Amino acid sequence: MEIKGYPIDFTGKTALVTGSTRGIGRAIADQLSELGAKVIYTGTKRFSDVAAGEKNEYWQMDASDQASVNDIQSSILDLPKLDILVNNAGINGVDSVDGLVDEEWNSIIEVNLTTPMKLIRAATKVMKNAREGGRILNVSSLFGILGRPNRHAYTASKSALSGITRSVALELAREGILVNAIAPGFILTDMTKSMLGIERRKSLEDIVPIGRMGTEEEISRFAAFMVSDLNSYLVGQTIAVDGGVSVSPGFS
Repeated sequence: MEIKGYPIDFTGKTALVTGSTRGIGRAIADQLSELGAKVIYTGTKRFSDVAAGEKNEYWQMDASDQASVNDIQSSILDLPKLDILVNNAGINGVDSVDGLVDEEWNSIIEVNLTTPMKLIRAATKVMKNAREGGRILNVSSLFGILGRPNRHAYTASKSALSGITRSVALELAREGILVNAIAPGFILTDMTKSMLGIERRKSLEDIVPIGRMGTEEEISRFAAFMVSDLNSYLVGQTIAVDGGVSVSPGFS
């Protein structure tokens, strides 16, 4: 990838992308790998071939299991360096104000908020020790910006993730560690393809000002810029990559 003669090149850099065995996380991890990074993929299975080849690695991590997350924290601290952390792993949930149970609330908050913060904490220590700066990218959500009925725990977790992005970014900016977030809109992943019927997909496309759902590749290309050296002055922002939904008065 090249922007006006300036290449995006991650050769010599190490990146960790959580939840990277499928969907947006897989697309981001693959993109970074194709652009030269050594990528540590993570997922819940004991083994995955997503990191095939000598350059990349696969670490098992269950973001809902704090013992598993603690193991990953320790593994991060053992790294000689970590240049990029992408917190992508997350879970969704459908709930109502009077029907939301504590177990579901706690689970979503733990996966979408507590786990990313723990990994940020570990990654920050490694990045500071290496004294080479770094990039941290949190994957929030359009629902974290706008809210949505019956997504209370999910919206709360993603809104809070943007809040953490701002506060951590302010603390780390002078260390050369730039922290930002992206908020994908309606993205046509394999999961959404299997879950959405033709009519539902059409209704979502009608909502999006650009007239279609986004692709995993579009998110991964933007993420690659966000964690590259070309991004040298963006601090603490959550950028909605959503085809214009978040600025559309017609969204409902």
